[in-house]
Amino acid sequence: MFPRFITKTIHAYLDYPVAFGLVAMPFLFGLGADNAIAFWLSIVTGGAAFVLTILTDHHLGVIRVLPYALHLAVDGLVGVAFVAAPVVFGFVGLDFWYYMILGFTVLAVVGLHQPEDRQATA
Repeated sequence: MFPRFITKTIHAYLDYPVAFGLVAMPFLFGLGADNAIAFWLSIVTGGAAFVLTILTDHHLGVIRVLPYALHLAVDGLVGVAFVAAPVVFGFVGLDFWYYMILGFTVLAVVGLHQPEDRQATA
């Protein structure tokens, strides 16, 4: 079994840069040249991730109305959606690899998340 080392605190520090990156990377990498969905999916997801982070009940959340478990569940769904998107929408080239790599990375982060009961004792 893999060690689960990503704590709620580490995850919170990753959230804001990831949200901004999801908005910026389509411009930087020129995503969506063959399929506009590849461009907009990242931007919309980045905006939603930013709002989700602001609303999450963790130390970097601003309003803190959503439970952290819901945040993790949404992250997991985003990972699955990003892995499925290239197949469903027919992405090719950089668009394909961008979503595959990000999707599996998000799933890894969620999968390596340390359960909160272990965090309290660590």
